[in-house]
Amino acid sequence: MLKKINLNSLIPLAQRTCFRNYSQEPAAVETVHDDDFRVLNLRKTKGTQQQLSRRPKPPDVPPPRYKQMAVDQDWGAVWPGPKTFHPASVPLPVRQGWVPLNKTVPGKFANAELMKIPNFLHLTPPVIAKQCEALKQFCTPFPKGLETEEQQEKHFPVQFISSDYVHGLPTIRNPLSRIVTIKLKLSQLKLDEHARDKFLRLIGERYNEETDEITIVTDRCPLKQQNFDYAMYLLTALYHESRTVEEWESSKQEGDMEYYNWHNNQSKVTSTEVLNWGLPGDSKVEPPQEYISCVENLMNEGENEYNINKYKESVVKMLGLA
Repeated sequence: MLKKINLNSLIPLAQRTCFRNYSQEPAAVETVHDDDFRVLNLRKTKGTQQQLSRRPKPPDVPPPRYKQMAVDQDWGAVWPGPKTFHPASVPLPVRQGWVPLNKTVPGKFANAELMKIPNFLHLTPPVIAKQCEALKQFCTPFPKGLETEEQQEKHFPVQFISSDYVHGLPTIRNPLSRIVTIKLKLSQLKLDEHARDKFLRLIGERYNEETDEITIVTDRCPLKQQNFDYAMYLLTALYHESRTVEEWESSKQEGDMEYYNWHNNQSKVTSTEVLNWGLPGDSKVEPPQEYISCVENLMNEGENEYNINKYKESVVKMLGLA
């Protein structure tokens, strides 16, 4: 006996409901945006590449500082101390660098030459005046009686000269900074005739006859203070040695003298007798100083045309033959 069976009766209710849902209500498809999920595209084209590439945002660069400065800007606040050159802070059209002929020298921006060299932008005249004003409270007044150079030379006859150098090297010491020079007027030493002659022979070419100045230069020691002490020692030793009279010096005769001295020679006696010949005994005439100087120059410097002419003029003038 055959019966007709409905297939729907064999499927459970839950499954029938599921089929009914799928069949009656289609599922909603969620759309995926490009911002949330990037699709892998193995075949890139120029359009998709430009669409997906991110354009970098340029940074906000402020204008140079010197364009925002006021005309009466306090430069000491902008550049308070020594530092590397900064083009945005200096309101000057500075240029530095070597270029070929007929080319413009590079400007201050992106210029390594300006950054390598030391600058003194922190030592402008207003800043120096401000610093000096702040240091006045620590200074003492200038000593009285030393207003002129003559007064300074009288009280401080020795002149000390040295040099300091600023250079871009790993060491702060410059070999030339150790050199010390001492200058002094020979008339300031108060030497007698014997000491003066001996001093000049000891010092040699360090004496300038035109300016009457002694110059001693020392550079043997590695430090400046050592060279200064050595120069002062040399000056002291020369002074005391020139004033020393040895035993053999007192027994020197006219032929043993190193130079011709008119007062110790027979020429003085002879010229005095010639001038006083036929005059009374009470009145005596001494040879003029011009004649004495001409005789000494002729004997010490040698015979030349100038000395002979000067000697001739002094003799004619002394004897009244002109």
